[in-house]
Amino acid sequence: MRRTQAGPSPVSPAQGWWQDAVFYQVYPRSFADSNGDGVGDLEGVRSRLGYLELLGVDALWLSPVMRSPMADHGYDVSDPRDIDPVFGDLAAMDALVADAHDHGLKVTMDLVPNHTSDAHAWFQAALAAGPGSEERARYLFRDGKGPDGAEPPNNWPSIFGGPAWTRVTEADGEPGQWYLHIFAAEQPDLDWTNPEVREDLEQTLRFWLARGVDGFRIDVAHGMAKPPGLPDMDPQLLADNQLLANSDDDPRFDHDGVHEIHQMIRSVLDETPGAMAVGEIWVGDDERFARYVRPDELHLGFNFRLVEAEPVADAVREAVEHSLAAVASVGAPPTWTLSNHDVERHVTRYGGGELGVRRARAMVLVELSLPGAIYLYNGEELGLPNVHLPEDALQDPVWERSGRTERGRDGCRVPLPWEGTEPPFGFSTSPDTWLPVPPEWVSLTVEAQLEDPGSMLSLYRGALEVRSTRPEFSGTDLEWYGAPAGCLAFRRKGGGLVCALNTSSEPVPVPPGEVLLSSVPLVDGLLPPDAAVWLV
Repeated sequence: MRRTQAGPSPVSPAQGWWQDAVFYQVYPRSFADSNGDGVGDLEGVRSRLGYLELLGVDALWLSPVMRSPMADHGYDVSDPRDIDPVFGDLAAMDALVADAHDHGLKVTMDLVPNHTSDAHAWFQAALAAGPGSEERARYLFRDGKGPDGAEPPNNWPSIFGGPAWTRVTEADGEPGQWYLHIFAAEQPDLDWTNPEVREDLEQTLRFWLARGVDGFRIDVAHGMAKPPGLPDMDPQLLADNQLLANSDDDPRFDHDGVHEIHQMIRSVLDETPGAMAVGEIWVGDDERFARYVRPDELHLGFNFRLVEAEPVADAVREAVEHSLAAVASVGAPPTWTLSNHDVERHVTRYGGGELGVRRARAMVLVELSLPGAIYLYNGEELGLPNVHLPEDALQDPVWERSGRTERGRDGCRVPLPWEGTEPPFGFSTSPDTWLPVPPEWVSLTVEAQLEDPGSMLSLYRGALEVRSTRPEFSGTDLEWYGAPAGCLAFRRKGGGLVCALNTSSEPVPVPPGEVLLSSVPLVDGLLPPDAAVWLV
C-alpha cells in the first residue's frame, strides 16, 4: 500500500472535552432495571457506572427520561423539566449525575424541541382554547382544505406513516382545525416562530445545566423550523417517505430558520463552561450540514454517512471523506457512529451471523481510528444483533401507523444481557421484560465476554484503551494510501497511526509498521478478509 492522497485540512477546532470524546448512548429502558418492573431505569444505569468506566468511555448520552406518556418511548415529552416515574425521579437523576462525575464520566441528555406530547399542558390548553387563541399559536394548528375543512392543510406525510395532520374535535363537538405532527399524532409540532416556545427551551436548558448535566443531544435538530405557508411536498418525495431519510428537497426539514434556534441554544450553553450540544442532523448536502456546526451553533453534529455506508472499502472511504469535508470549512470536529436506537444494529446490517460480527469488529477499528468524537450504542460492544421479535411484542408506533407493514425499531432496543444463563440475563429480576430477551444471547452477556480475550467486549476495551493512551491518535487530518481493490488505508497526520481495512475476498499485505491491534489475528503477516488493523 502506497501513500497517494492527503485529506482535507480542517480549521483547528476550539478545544473542548467533547471534540475527541467517546460517548456511550444509554437507552434507559433497555440498559438495567433496578426495581424489577421489567423496564430499565436511572438507578439501573447508576448501578452499572463501574462497567462503563471499565469499558473506557468518556461520557454518557441518556435517551429521553423526562416525563412522558411513552407513545414514542420518551420522545413525546409532557414535562421537559421532570423525570418520568418509570425511570425514577429528580433525586435519582441528581444521584446519577454525581456518581457519573465521580467515575470520570460526563452526562448528556436527550432534548426534544421539535414537538411535545399531546398530554403536555400547553397542548391540552390549546385544545380547550379553540381557533385563533394564544394557546394554539404555540403549535401549528391550521384550517383544513375544502368547503367543510375536511381535507388536511397540505399533503405532508408523517415520518411514522399516515398523514402528518390530525383533525381535532372542538368544544362544541364539531370537527375543527388540524394540527401538524411530523411524527406520531401524540407528538404535535411546536411553532418555533412563537417566542414562548423559545423561552421555554431556554428555561429547560438552564434547569438541567444547573443540576450538573454536561450537555445535550438535540433530537430532530434539522426539523424545528417550518417553511412559511407550509407548502405541499413534491409528489415524488411522497413515494420516498421513510424514517430518517436524507432528503435535501423535503420541506419538512432543514429550513434556514432552524439556525436561529441553534444559535439561541448555543448562547445558553455558553453561559456554562464545558457545556455542549450535538445535533441529530439528517442532511445529506455537505455544505448545508456544515451550517449546523458553525462556531455559534452546535458543537457536534451526527453525520450519518458511516451508518448508511455498506461495509465495503470504497463506500467507507467515501463516507469518511464526505464527513470530514462537511465540517472542515467551519472548524468543527467530525462525529462518528455505527448504530443507535433508530437504526438496525450494524452486526445485522453487515450480514448477520459470523460475517456480520467480523465486519463489525473491523468497522469499529476504522471508526475509533478517525479524528473527532465517537458515539457507541449500548450493546454494540457485546456484538448484539437485531432481534426479530414476535408481532405481539412490537411497541414502536411505526408498527401501527404503517398498518403493520413496517416493524419499526424495537429490534435494536432489546434489553442488554449482563450475566447468567437464562433470560433476561441479569437485566431485571423479572422475566417479564418490556421487550423479550432471546435465550441465544447466553454467549453474548457481559459476564461471558469479560474475561474472553477474543470477545467483542475485549476488542472494544482494548481499542478504547489504546485510543486514549497513544499519541499516534492525535491530529485532525488523514493521509490516504493507495491500496488493493476492496481495501483502504490511511494515516493520522500529526500522530502517525495507520489503519488498514480489507473488505476483499483475499488476504492482503499490511502497510509497514508495528501492529497495535487487529480485529482478527493476522495470518502469515497478511490481513484476512473483513478485517482491520492498527499500526504505528
